[in-house]
Amino acid sequence: MNHFDFVPLTRDNACNDMGKMLQFVLPVATQIQQEVIKAYGFSCDGEGVLKFARLVKSYEAQDPEIASLYGKLKALSLPPMILPPHGPASGGSVAAS
Repeated sequence: MNHFDFVPLTRDNACNDMGKMLQFVLPVATQIQQEVIKAYGFSCDGEGVLKFARLVKSYEAQDPEIASLYGKLKALSLPPMILPPHGPASGGSVAAS
């Protein structure tokens, strides 16, 4: 079994729990990313991953395909973010001052 097989397996085991995703899935995905980006001139450490992410982020606005691919990459390693409802329409209360 190679590293690429571990992402779906660890993601399934994490059951979309943010804590488990950060503990199990993100390290595997980061390790794979480190191995891949070194072939493109980035260092294969945390700094290289951050430089790669910043560079991709700068190109997202210019190229919809890059934005789409980067979104897919993030979706592999992080669960979907669902914002909780808030405000008076959702049953929340607003404190009077």
